[in-house]
Amino acid sequence: MKRTSFVESCLVIGQCAANWFARRPLVVSFEVTNACTCNCRHCDHGGPVDEPNRITPDGIRRWMKVLHPGAIQISGGEPLLRDDVVDCVRAAQRAGGLPYTVFVTNASLMTEGKYLALRGAGVDQFSVSLDFPDARHDDFRRHPGLFAHLEALLPRLAALGFDDVVLNTAITRENYKYINDITDLADEWGVNVSFSAYSPRRTGDMSYMITEADELAELRRQFDVLLARKEDDPRGRIVNSCTTLEDTYKYFERGGTPNCTAGLRFLVVTADGYLQPCSMHFCKYLEQRKLVAEFAANNECDECYVAIRSYLDKGFWQLLAENVGDHFSFRLRRDRGRARAGAA
Repeated sequence: MKRTSFVESCLVIGQCAANWFARRPLVVSFEVTNACTCNCRHCDHGGPVDEPNRITPDGIRRWMKVLHPGAIQISGGEPLLRDDVVDCVRAAQRAGGLPYTVFVTNASLMTEGKYLALRGAGVDQFSVSLDFPDARHDDFRRHPGLFAHLEALLPRLAALGFDDVVLNTAITRENYKYINDITDLADEWGVNVSFSAYSPRRTGDMSYMITEADELAELRRQFDVLLARKEDDPRGRIVNSCTTLEDTYKYFERGGTPNCTAGLRFLVVTADGYLQPCSMHFCKYLEQRKLVAEFAANNECDECYVAIRSYLDKGFWQLLAENVGDHFSFRLRRDRGRARAGAA
């Protein structure tokens, strides 16, 4: 998570701490649609989808009252395909600035007006997918012109001064050599950057998994450069903690990461309103307690290290220290009223 004010930081940390001991999720991902404007080579979503029983804003509001997460994602598919996506964001908000809200998007449909409207509704961070530092991104996403759209839009959004746009790159065999090139681009555009790991569990395709010794050596070199840059990164543009980056490398080195806490520390609310332990295990529940008892207690899956997991699969004190030290600050966040005024 990017920086937010000290008071709001304390609220998020307090809620997450309460959920930790109550065995409720710290983070909930609301997948508000399965449809997408892209058809990415490393993803199991894509294209138009008929969704007659799509979760409503009221459904989101009901799950928020039950789960009380400290942070949420609004994701998909591509959430901007929903005409009522601003209402979906607004439905998840509670008094006092909770939850910390991340909007996950490929940004193909994003405009400055939509960005400001979503900020006004409660979005704290925009996580924008980027696979390559150039137009190869279009081919990987099967969406011509997408990189040019991002190249024109994201610097304009950054110039508004909210410091809330984060490029998210899922590392694959296709793009691992360009980790620092993507970081350079983030710096050029004035936005932030975060890295996560490809999982073959999503598509069953091992061809995008980094496995060979020479590939791992280059990935290690890329990460060593990135870690050195993070140490000399006063603006905090590299959002991952050092331990998250190291553990992402280890995921590829070992071919997996055990001890997943899906369903307990994080979970998904599906587009049709059910609970799932994660986006890649399709068992559905109506009660989190049952999900924990039946899935989380017996979970032996080690096949991913996606972003939501990589930030949360840590001990309580380590998680607390990293979020206080790396992602929060005493700097007051600009008043959301500015965004509301801009959206009016």
